[in-house]
Amino acid sequence: MNARVPHAAPNARVPRAAPNFRPDLRVLRIELRRSVAPWAGTVILASSLAFLYLLKSSSWWHGTTAWTAQWTSLAMWTRSLLFYLWPLAVGFGALQGLRDHRSRMTELLTSTPRPARHRAAVPAGATAITLTSAFALLVLVGGVQVPAHTSYTHLGWLPISLVGALFLVAGALLGMGAARTLPSVLTPPLLAVSAFTFTALMHMSLGRTTTTAPATGLDSTQPNRLSLLSPEVEEVRSTLVTLSTPVHIGQTIWLLGMALTGFALLIAATPRARLTALAPVLAGAVLALLVLPSDPRRMYVVDKTAAELVCDGPVCVTRAHQDRLADLEAPGKKALRLLRAALGDRAPVSVRENTAVLPEGSTPKWSRTTVLFTFDDEIVTAASTSEELTWALLAKGLVPGCTPVGWSGFGDDEYAQAVAVGWVLGDLKPLPGTPSAARGELAAKSGSAWRRLEALPPAEQLSRINAMRAAALSCEGDPFEVLTHEVSR
Repeated sequence: MNARVPHAAPNARVPRAAPNFRPDLRVLRIELRRSVAPWAGTVILASSLAFLYLLKSSSWWHGTTAWTAQWTSLAMWTRSLLFYLWPLAVGFGALQGLRDHRSRMTELLTSTPRPARHRAAVPAGATAITLTSAFALLVLVGGVQVPAHTSYTHLGWLPISLVGALFLVAGALLGMGAARTLPSVLTPPLLAVSAFTFTALMHMSLGRTTTTAPATGLDSTQPNRLSLLSPEVEEVRSTLVTLSTPVHIGQTIWLLGMALTGFALLIAATPRARLTALAPVLAGAVLALLVLPSDPRRMYVVDKTAAELVCDGPVCVTRAHQDRLADLEAPGKKALRLLRAALGDRAPVSVRENTAVLPEGSTPKWSRTTVLFTFDDEIVTAASTSEELTWALLAKGLVPGCTPVGWSGFGDDEYAQAVAVGWVLGDLKPLPGTPSAARGELAAKSGSAWRRLEALPPAEQLSRINAMRAAALSCEGDPFEVLTHEVSR
């Protein structure tokens, strides 16, 4: 007996399957292989590594703030490269946004049932993936070298790098949307130049506030709130300095608004929609400026965890440099003993790494009871033996130096240091870090002053040294002139 198969009625309607608009990984893989996105990531990574490694005489290779010396320094120096990486990302994004116009497929694609936001998500996602990967690889290249230079590990650097990657992605999306709105071969270079100009203006003029340094009376500039809308950060002067949490939050708001505007422009089809697409970036800028701090001291702040003191008796260093305490302990204690024998009750009682971060051009602040130093002090850095490190700490305890913060030079402070250390040791010695060109003048000038000092009675010698040290610690007057009783010019 044959089974009868039921047939659908002639006029019956068969329901159609709903279109599947889920992202197709195959399409994303094709996009990653054939679009501009891989080239953008390659150029970002290659140019940044070339910039870092070809300029090894630059400040990011030296001292405690080298880009591979500490995690925070790594994050800050790689962020500083955004002054030209961000305009590149904007330009590559614009080049990606011109693809449909160049292939003359705009009308064909808009006639397909696939929503515009789904079509735009694939190239936008491919660009975001490659740029984020390139920046992550840049950080990774430095990150694998950091553990060899420090034992201090923390995650406080991570927000700095994450915001840096977000800057690249948001800039590329804005470039894509702008090129989709203004499809011209001139759009990518004009956008890249505009982004670079924006960054330069924010870093040099619009984002700076002029102040007068009290130590020198000369004008200097400090970053203001507008500067934080730029991807670039200030030059790294201390490994203890990081960006504050309000800066991370404000910049994230600004960048999310920028990214939303870029994506909205990428899918907008009418003039009204394009005008509406500008709302997120404008709202993001306004909200960001309300969140971002206006005081430079609340933008760049001291990392309290990194600045915690780790001590071995009277000798202390910060947690960031804890691995250097063993080498400093013996010279530090010896310097304190020598100072005690020479100065008596007026001698300092401890040696401590200086954690104060002062504005550029300001006068240093010193303590009578504590020998303050940093591992970036030239006299400390140049000390190659335990004995030379003892001399360096003696110099910092007697004449710490009053050169304005961020300045460098060689003069009367160094002459006074040589005489004072020679007086403590009983012999005039060339101190670490003395430039070769200045050794002759130093020997002549300091040698003469030291011989005159040694010819005085012991009580008079101590009186002169105490007067010199008081002038050196207060940064009022010239310690060398006080020591030699010369008339100030």
